[in-house]
Amino acid sequence: MFMLWAIPAGILAGLAGRGRLEALSDFRFRWGWLAVAGLLVQVGLFTEAGDRLAGGFGPALYVLSTLAVFVAVVRNVRVPGMVIVVLGSIANLAAITANGGAMPADPGALALAGLDGPGLHTNSVVLADPALQPLTDIFAIPAAWPLANVFSVGDVLIGVGIVLVIAAAMRRKTAKATG
Repeated sequence: MFMLWAIPAGILAGLAGRGRLEALSDFRFRWGWLAVAGLLVQVGLFTEAGDRLAGGFGPALYVLSTLAVFVAVVRNVRVPGMVIVVLGSIANLAAITANGGAMPADPGALALAGLDGPGLHTNSVVLADPALQPLTDIFAIPAAWPLANVFSVGDVLIGVGIVLVIAAAMRRKTAKATG
């Protein structure tokens, strides 16, 4: 959820940099279908029905779907700002993989976000000693804010990268119609 804040922030940054909203219609994300497929798997996976359907394969499916999104992001690494998204994706993928297919969440961060715990059917787990702890969900958007949740350094990097991608895309010259 943290990364959803990056979209309006990117648009505002693009407008502040004299970019044009209509320029976004010319933006092309290669292999976008792979990123969307990976994200849809995750959306489904973290529901009661998806969790039941995945059974013991849930953690592996989470890692594979995250890897699918990562591959699509790497395919677009030449897009301005995308290198930062790649770095954030590497951090998240490393933390998820090192912790058995789940993203550990700090109990204090969960409490600040107003979450009772990791809950059922989520990618979050609370571990006593998570691997790569600095890369896990150790930060929180407070419960009083919209989209309150926990997030990681990787999420921050991805969010900053998305802001830069959107702002740069808004500054590109749009193709003029010929005729």
